Amino acid sequence: MLIDDLTAAAHEAIEQATAEGARAAALALLEREAAALQAQAALKREVEQLKVEVDYTKKAGTKNAIIAGFVCLVGGLAVGVCGTLIISR
Repeated sequence: MLIDDLTAAAHEAIEQATAEGARAAALALLEREAAALQAQAALKREVEQLKVEVDYTKKAGTKNAIIAGFVCLVGGLAVGVCGTLIISR
């Protein structure tokens, strides 16, 4: 009788330990998935930030090219007019 009670208690403890092990494995899997999703979200945010920076850089480059072209045009005109006035004297 005592052996039957001990056997039943041992089987119950084994079943409980198995269930807890399964729960722990499931929780570990969920934690890994959550960490992977967080990493993916962080990468998406970084990609979006880089896209914004690239767009800003392109716009700034275009603006700087237009300004440089205008300065060169005005400088060329000034040199041309001054050169013409000096030569015509």
